[in-house]
Amino acid sequence: MDDAELIARIAQQDATAFEQVYDRYAGQALGFAMRIIAERAVAEEIVQEAFWRVWKRASSFDVQRGNLATWLMGIVHHLVIDELRRRRGQTPTGGDDLDSDIIGNLASGGAGATDQVWDSLRRAQIREALAALPEAQRSVIELAYFEGYTHQEIAEKLKEPLGTIHTRARLGLLRLRTLLADLRLNP
Repeated sequence: MDDAELIARIAQQDATAFEQVYDRYAGQALGFAMRIIAERAVAEEIVQEAFWRVWKRASSFDVQRGNLATWLMGIVHHLVIDELRRRRGQTPTGGDDLDSDIIGNLASGGAGATDQVWDSLRRAQIREALAALPEAQRSVIELAYFEGYTHQEIAEKLKEPLGTIHTRARLGLLRLRTLLADLRLNP
């Protein structure tokens, strides 16, 4: 079954479909969480919560707005950022070296060779796209999306006006969208 069929069945509380989605994406979700949080136990709890939310909110998933993997990784990302914000008194454990695979390190340990090659190519393209951004835009995106800082906190940290941070984030994300448009294609 494809992801659209699986999520429709999960919305009807089909446990077998849920197990298939878990088998398909759990490794990918854990790898993604681990790259940012760098603590396996915490990353496992985050993935468990993310899948719980998929189970509870499957009926709200809109196939027209994206695919299941993107939706799931978005949930994982938000949960990881929430955890980093809870720890704000501590130095975040992840996000220090974004150019060495934090974004897009989504290859599942159980993926086949073709999937691993495709994931590797996507990671390289994402790193290249991030590197193509001006430093000011790249740093704002890294601080916001991988270290969990709000735009206000970034403005204070970088000693820049809040409007400047908003502009850098918007321009950087628009540029990344353009640079990464080809990643939406499947192998």
